[in-house]
Amino acid sequence: MSADDTAADAASPAGEDRHKNARQHVVAVDADDEEQEIVNRLDAHTGDGIRHRAFTSLVFDGEGNILLAQRAPGKRLWGTWWDGTVASHPVEGQSQEEATRQRLDEELGVTPDQYDDLRVTDRFEYKRYFENAGVEHEVCAVLKLTLDDTSVDPNEEEVAGLMWVPYERLHEHPEWYRQLRLCPWFEIAMRRDFE
Repeated sequence: MSADDTAADAASPAGEDRHKNARQHVVAVDADDEEQEIVNRLDAHTGDGIRHRAFTSLVFDGEGNILLAQRAPGKRLWGTWWDGTVASHPVEGQSQEEATRQRLDEELGVTPDQYDDLRVTDRFEYKRYFENAGVEHEVCAVLKLTLDDTSVDPNEEEVAGLMWVPYERLHEHPEWYRQLRLCPWFEIAMRRDFE
């Protein structure tokens, strides 16, 4: 981030009170996931939102189980909700695969030597509001991988809990898992997986 970006954040209406996401940027895209411009991450997630590039990565164990990760309570949107392992935004010039590798390492301590089948399997657009806190308007890529070594070392600032769940059973019997409060982008990705 340049000094101009920092000065702009400090000079914003909320100034120092702005969330830490105001110091980060995301890639605004059109409906076909073509890059439009770089926008402030907080601005992209407030008001009516700005459509931007994102990803969700589904991690499996080779026996049909998916690793669900509970978002840390400090997350501004969907804190304590359960996600399909990791979700985030690639930065400018970063591929979905590169961003996934980075977030897997940062959030779970999972390194590339634990898998070799990372791939993009789907892409969809969605928009969801979260309480009065903000909005997600994303073109979300879905990536999948299977861990050869299921050892993880979760970062508590990112992940509050982990749970291996039979993926097909989760899809077929969502009522059994209602207490988990699944993130909307993961629910959409899972539904599309079984269509």
